[in-house]
Amino acid sequence: MQAADATTIPPVSHREAAALGATEYERLLELLRTLEPQDWSRATDCPEWDVRAMVAHVLGAAEAHASVRENLHQQRVAARSDRPLVDALGDIQIADRSGLAADALMTRLAEVAPRSMRARRRIPAPVRAIRMKVELPFGTERWRLGYLLDTIYTRDTWMHRVDIARVTGRELVLTADHDGRIVADVVGEWARRHGRPCALVLEGPAGGEFVSKTDGPRYVLDAVEYCRIVSGRAGGDGLLATPVPF
Repeated sequence: MQAADATTIPPVSHREAAALGATEYERLLELLRTLEPQDWSRATDCPEWDVRAMVAHVLGAAEAHASVRENLHQQRVAARSDRPLVDALGDIQIADRSGLAADALMTRLAEVAPRSMRARRRIPAPVRAIRMKVELPFGTERWRLGYLLDTIYTRDTWMHRVDIARVTGRELVLTADHDGRIVADVVGEWARRHGRPCALVLEGPAGGEFVSKTDGPRYVLDAVEYCRIVSGRAGGDGLLATPVPF
């Protein structure tokens, strides 16, 4: 198989994001329905969150997409926090849903997911082009709103599905067309961020072979583990220490 040029992998388009986001919500719900009661309190790779808190966060984000009123509520409360906006939003999403049992979390997520994707899909291009300042563990960046809605929220849900499958011992469903596209998008952004020559061989259903320029180091690892590394969930050496936001 010929390696793909990582620097030319196109970012996920607005149209692609609608299909990827919808499928990701479906796969997350399928995973959650397999959990036993004790699984919801298991600690995850996000130090402050157990499985239940992680799902409440995903639900809270989806409900903010689907409702202007809910979005404004979360933004107002988060603005009063001394924590970075992303962390403050997670706090309020979880706190507001702290009284929901597992079944209620899943029911509400199943109900709101289509409305969340429909609302994100309908946001016009001029609005998606608006830039916003985002504080990250590795620095402050300016993102287009479209990047947040189309790319980051899908990556976020995908990675949390990974997190939950890992800590509960459940099978992680992966396919080349869906998960492979999400991983390839991460690879493309990673290559553009570090700008150095390298070869990357990612194993598994979501993997592939990629090259960035020539004569650089060669990395061979599982595709999901690669994403865990560049997301900051696991340590990486060399170019693998280049972070990619999720």
